[in-house]
Amino acid sequence: MKLKSLLIFICLLIAAEKFYAQKMPKEELIFLTSEWKGERFEDGRPKVSDDLITRARNIGIEEAWTVLRNEGYKNQFEGNWKLVNDSTKVVGRVVTAQYMPSRPDVEAKIKERGKNEGRKGNTNAWPIEALTKGDVYVADCFGKIAQGTLIGDNLGNSIFSKTGNGVIFDGAARDLSGLANIKGFNAFVRDFDPSYLEDVVLMGLNTPIRIGHAIVLPGDLVISEREGVLFIPAHLAEKVISIAEFIGLRDLFSHAMLKSGKYSPGQIDSNWTEEIKSAFLKWLDETPGVKKLTKAQLDEFLAKRTW
Repeated sequence: MKLKSLLIFICLLIAAEKFYAQKMPKEELIFLTSEWKGERFEDGRPKVSDDLITRARNIGIEEAWTVLRNEGYKNQFEGNWKLVNDSTKVVGRVVTAQYMPSRPDVEAKIKERGKNEGRKGNTNAWPIEALTKGDVYVADCFGKIAQGTLIGDNLGNSIFSKTGNGVIFDGAARDLSGLANIKGFNAFVRDFDPSYLEDVVLMGLNTPIRIGHAIVLPGDLVISEREGVLFIPAHLAEKVISIAEFIGLRDLFSHAMLKSGKYSPGQIDSNWTEEIKSAFLKWLDETPGVKKLTKAQLDEFLAKRTW
């Protein structure tokens, strides 16, 4: 009888772990992101390296989008945002949150369980507890504007202190002037509104979500520019960044050669001759602050060219 009671207790503990704060079971998250072979957080979320995040800040969204599309990933970009700061990029590892319109019975149960777990405040504050340095809080709030304000400047300061990063919300934010005063912070939102969050409840934390036309998984690498945000699957992050870096260098070289008149558009846009390859490598060596390539690396990039 004692053994039976112990087994029941263990099963309850496992169930509690699986459904903790609406989280996806660790095994399911690892299954969905099984292409990722690197380090993971304790909950199973892929942990893209800090070095790749740093490099990702310097690539263009168009180049990265091209690489993803050629790999068959056609649903990773979303535009039509309002920003706190047009010049501040939001780049980092994704932590996802899914919100839904509330109903009293469901919200009461979720908040009761959260209280028992030691959580405080409304459910829109709970994802902030999961954030670490380099993370980006990405939330699906079903495009709600009035009463869909997931953060104001208080939560904005808390998020930035934990991550050094901004947020991406398919919803709204409030306290625009206060958020704008957080140096280094940015928010991609559908709009700003003075209202408080109402009739919204957290239904998923670190689960797959939809942001507009894009599918987003926990641990994705998100990059941004003024035109929008791009979610890069973790297992493709290094490949996308490396190719996007090369495309960026190629474009800089091409622009310089076309402005100087040394080569024609037809020569630049066609398969490169050995002469142009040599000119490119020489340009890399003479240009400070750019990544250097060997002849073998250049030939490998050009052989796989699909852009």
